[in-house]
Parts: sequence; C-alpha cells; structure tokens
Amino acid sequence: MTPGTPTTPVTPMTPGISGTAFRVGTRRSALALTQARQVAAALERAGHRCELVEVTTEGDRNRAPLASIGGQGVFTGALREALLRKEIDVAVHSLKDLPTQNVDGIVLAAVPPREDPRDALVARDGLRLADLPAGARVGTGSPRRLAQLRLLREYDLELVEIRGNVDTRIRKVRDGELDAVVLARAGLTRLGRQDEITDTFDPTAFVPAPGQGALGIECRNSDEDVVRALAGLDESRTRAAVTAERAVLAGIGAGCSAPMGAFAETTGGVEGDDLSLHAVVAAVDGSASVRLSTSGPLGDAEEIGRQLAAALLAEGASRLIEERVT
Repeated sequence: MTPGTPTTPVTPMTPGISGTAFRVGTRRSALALTQARQVAAALERAGHRCELVEVTTEGDRNRAPLASIGGQGVFTGALREALLRKEIDVAVHSLKDLPTQNVDGIVLAAVPPREDPRDALVARDGLRLADLPAGARVGTGSPRRLAQLRLLREYDLELVEIRGNVDTRIRKVRDGELDAVVLARAGLTRLGRQDEITDTFDPTAFVPAPGQGALGIECRNSDEDVVRALAGLDESRTRAAVTAERAVLAGIGAGCSAPMGAFAETTGGVEGDDLSLHAVVAAVDGSASVRLSTSGPLGDAEEIGRQLAAALLAEGASRLIEERVT
C-alpha cells in the first residue's frame, strides 16, 4: 500500500452521521492502526464520519537503529507532510515520537486521556526484572531504556538493541532468542496483550519517555471544523502532564531517541491541582546519570518543565547526551 492510501471506514457509520469524512492519517503498524481507530471511533461518536488513510514513514521503511537514522521525527514526519499536502485531515501520533518543534500550519489539537505511561517487561517463565539471571538477554531499541536497565542491573545483563513491532519483539522471547523485552505498557494494553506483562516499572525510578502512553492528534490550524471536533477529545490534565515532560525534552535540546526520561503526574493540592515532575538523563553505558524532581501548579506546566531542564543542564545533563553511545 502506498503513502496516502485510504482504507475502509473504521467502524460502521452511526445513524444520522453525514457530511464529508475526516481522513485520519496513521502509520501501518498494528498498534498505530489500533490507536487511529480509537480516535476515529471517538470522533464518530461525536457525529463525524471518518476514514483511515495509511501513511508509510521513514521509521517504517528503514530498519536501522532509530538513533542512526535521526530518531526524532522518523515516525511522524511523513504524517505531517501528508497534512500539509492536504492528503489527510487528522494525524494520530504516539506522542513520545512527536518532535517538540512546532510546524507552521499544524496544531496539536488534542491530547486524549493517557493510557498507563509506565515501561513493562515481557519475560520468559513469568520472570520480573530482579529475577532475571546474570547474563540474561534483554531486548530494547531505546537508548533511554538501555541506560536505565544498566543503572538498575549494572552490567550483569546482556542488552540487545532490537527493532520491530510489538509482535516481532515478543516473538523473540517466545522463540528463545531473548530472555525478555522492555516495551511501553500502553501499547501492550491497547493491543489487548497486557496479560503477557511479567513486570511493570515504577515511573519515578525507571522514568518513561516524555509523552509515553499519550496520543498526540494534529491537524491543520486553518481547518476550523477539524480543530473544533478534535478539541472535544482533549483532556486538560493529560495535556498539562505531557506539556511539562516535553518542555524538559525541549529545554535540554534532546531528541526523541535521547537517553532521557520525564514523567509528570497530577495531584490534588490545597488550592487546586499540582503537577509532580520527575526526570533523568543517563549515559547509555550506565556510567553516570542526573536525576531530579520538582513540582508546581498545574497551570504552570510548561514553565515547570523548562526550569527542571535548566536544573538538569546545570548538573551536567548535556554532557551525558553528547557522549551517548549510538
């Protein structure tokens, strides 16, 4: 299937829905399609017809390690280009893959309620991370996960860099090629595979990628009808949390494949909701790390993230990113 190819409608049309269908752009992976179908179904419940349009991205075509092909934007650039060429009306991204830089003509119109942002282990024999024997082979394609695995288990695991969809990665465990893989719990849950998880990591100790578990839905800022429709899918607490996380990422000048994590959660304060923000930057070889936390009012999410980024830089975070192993 070529970029920009429409597929069949994602759900049976709700009686009474009429008008031009929103073309919802998505990558072709099983997870991306599942996420796009969820967004399209929500739009249809609100009275908007939708059809999916599959778009092939650079990350889908090139199987090299993400860091070596640019990392940031390899799964999102083609969708953004399709928006600007008016081949699609809506682009559905995994927010952790979306660069922090704005693109003229495009707006992040909705961040729906977030799925579980934590990282998870799928291991043979139901093993947890602490139970994996010395020398166990653990697969991941993420420099952030490589770094934090080395921080937790020092150097007694054999870490293997892998690419591929969820099914491909888990199959490596089932076939005995690997003892375990680390994946986003959100993706496993959306695919109905949460029962295969053998361990879930504390997000303040094994810090997720900025935006992990959340979706970012973009459209052209000139399409007022689409902007209004997508506004109904936005969730303010999730938006604030990921805004803080992405502000850390932007503030330290790192890309989506950098060995850093940021995790924000909302808590009820005396005068309203507060935001608690945790971040870590680590050398991929596990030799050093900087880990800091802060908190503040929910309405100051972006500034909280910027301030934490500045604090990380003051503690030497830029050196760790520059020296990362790719």
